[in-house]
Amino acid sequence: MPSTEAPAPHSLPAWIEVRVDVPIGWGELVAEALAIGPCTSVVFGTTSIAAEPPPEGCEVVRSFVSTHHDTEALRAELVTALRALAVSTGAEELAGLTPRFRPVPPEDWATSWKKAWKPFRVGRLVLLPPWREGAPPRATDLRLTLQPGGAFGSGRHASTRTVLRVMQALVRPGDRVLDAGSGSGVLSVAACLLGAREAFGFDIDPMALPEGNELAGWNGVADRCRFVVGDFTCLGPEHTGYDLAFANIYADVLQAHAADLRARLRPGGRYVFSGCRFDHVEATRPALREVGLSIDAEHPRGRWWTFVGRRVEQP
Repeated sequence: MPSTEAPAPHSLPAWIEVRVDVPIGWGELVAEALAIGPCTSVVFGTTSIAAEPPPEGCEVVRSFVSTHHDTEALRAELVTALRALAVSTGAEELAGLTPRFRPVPPEDWATSWKKAWKPFRVGRLVLLPPWREGAPPRATDLRLTLQPGGAFGSGRHASTRTVLRVMQALVRPGDRVLDAGSGSGVLSVAACLLGAREAFGFDIDPMALPEGNELAGWNGVADRCRFVVGDFTCLGPEHTGYDLAFANIYADVLQAHAADLRARLRPGGRYVFSGCRFDHVEATRPALREVGLSIDAEHPRGRWWTFVGRRVEQP
């Protein structure tokens, strides 16, 4: 039975691990679903090699809740949120996602997520946690400081990694960048580190604003990044003439707003659109071309597709 009693004064808090075994490629989406109430941090991977490994084809996503907040109501809410993913995405492999709950010693919570999260490289960008001091290993590297454990925007998702890699050949010094569905702000911040003059990101998730501002501050580009909470209706007449647009969003949203995104680009302006699942590719291609966006390259990674192209002027 989950505890509803407050911990004793001056005692270390006890924690409950919430573990979900997730089909590879869906970890970041599940992480967002777990970010309910007190479950504010998410870890990818197991605590140690002694931990139970996930089934073949799966990865582990974990969150934590103190015993003070671990209630039957919260557990039921987590179960409901996970079950809703299969319906909202149409992905049969997400059916039956089930959280498992396990008490964790206080010292394990304090250190295990740092042990599980490893720095990684995407081209010239080296994603490092704040406690990892010093310059990245190569002189040509760019350090992107990223706080692991956030509910989304870890940079590890296949679609995010592809955009981070592709943008390194596209961002030019002085570019103005639009970031649709900015999430944690990782794409906007990376673009500014690569030389963009300014980046404007928007997302319907209220957490996107503080997450984006914090990330920009850590990386010294707060003066060049602006984030707002909202959908496409937040774009005003001043949001035009962008040199480059990113959109790491679901394919149906991308199809519905392809014309709006094109209108925000300058003539010849470039785009990188990702988040398109493989089974939506055939519907997304014509949706882009019909509104005057060329498709110059496609980058599949697992079940996710990324389109790269530019605004073309229609006769």
